[in-house]
Amino acid sequence: MGGQTNLDALLRTMSANLIDGLYVFATIADGKIPKGIRPRMLFQEAEGMTLILLKDEAEACGLPYEFPSRMITLEVHSSLDAVGFLARITTALARHEMGVNPVSGFFHDHLFVPDGRESEALAVLKELAS
Repeated sequence: MGGQTNLDALLRTMSANLIDGLYVFATIADGKIPKGIRPRMLFQEAEGMTLILLKDEAEACGLPYEFPSRMITLEVHSSLDAVGFLARITTALARHEMGVNPVSGFFHDHLFVPDGRESEALAVLKELAS
């Protein structure tokens, strides 16, 4: 279950999948997740718990949010200790002046790119994989 560590193999076999929905980043100080939401990811920081969730869910609960974004899942099982994979991807997106918030899960890496720029991000990823 370790995943791929070879950078060339990761890039060559990677495909990108745009996930439905408009995602946002929010924070809650008390760690109590409001009813009715299912965050895509939680991360506890000293200042509070960060939630990545659907914009509709944040608005329904009255949570302030930032960075409306689209989620792209990189369909390659990258190892958690793969060196340079996300650096290569974020650098390629930066060359197109695109901010990105990468998140690593156990099996895949996920990119949150600005809403409206997802097609451009997908094209950059396709070019990087070729």
